[in-house]
Amino acid sequence: MDPDQRPPVLAAHPLYPKGIRDVTTADLESSFADLGEVLVIIPTYNEAENVERITARVRAAVPEAHVLVADDNSPDGTGDIADKLAAADGQVHVLHRRGKEGLGAAYLAGFRWGIDRGYQVLVEMDADGSHRPEELPRLLTALRGADLVLGSRWVPGGEVVNWPRSRLLLSRGGSLYSRLMLDVPIKDVTGGYRAFRRETLEGLGMEHVASAGYCFQVDLAWRTVKAGYKVAEVPITFVERELGASKMSRGIVLEALWRVTAWGLTARLDKLTGKK
Repeated sequence: MDPDQRPPVLAAHPLYPKGIRDVTTADLESSFADLGEVLVIIPTYNEAENVERITARVRAAVPEAHVLVADDNSPDGTGDIADKLAAADGQVHVLHRRGKEGLGAAYLAGFRWGIDRGYQVLVEMDADGSHRPEELPRLLTALRGADLVLGSRWVPGGEVVNWPRSRLLLSRGGSLYSRLMLDVPIKDVTGGYRAFRRETLEGLGMEHVASAGYCFQVDLAWRTVKAGYKVAEVPITFVERELGASKMSRGIVLEALWRVTAWGLTARLDKLTGKK
């Protein structure tokens, strides 16, 4: 696509910081040393078919970035593969966790690992390739003028590839319900491709994040908005996984529904009673 025809990095919204340029070819080829060290956190559970591929794509897309594979003791040998990758590349690291504790818990552990080691930018990315590493420069470019950048499927220029209509309706409906219930002005509040500044995560107090499941994404975005940080969304192309099994389940959807409903009702009650 011609750079002059690219969709804007930011949709029109008062929360979005001013002055962030559209992403151009020069942006995508630039270094991000000015942001400080970047850590891409990739949670894994039974991703033996994907972990080597996604790690290589991240290293190619942003060569200065480091990768942390946060493995939940995968029985298929994902952790062993990650160890071999780390032994061959000093910018690849592995966090071995005791067992399957959920996506949110894996990210929180990864955030703490990265902050303890001085990384300035912490990125969430799925292991299955649905979050394209080749679009990471777009998120990092926008982070120069924001505290949190979300890769969004639902802003102009964003799209989803290979999802059935039922999954599209569920995802868009979930984002819309969360936005309305929590009064969060983010188009893709459930999306999981994100870049945080270190200071943002430190300021939020991660020990207070309520949800350890997929609803963690909504919780963290909501907290970021409430705390007054600058939030940006950039368009991405979300591609359904080709290898391995999806971790989405009915239980995850129900958890998100009841948590968001409870948070929204509590927030409205607090507002009515004057409680902060």
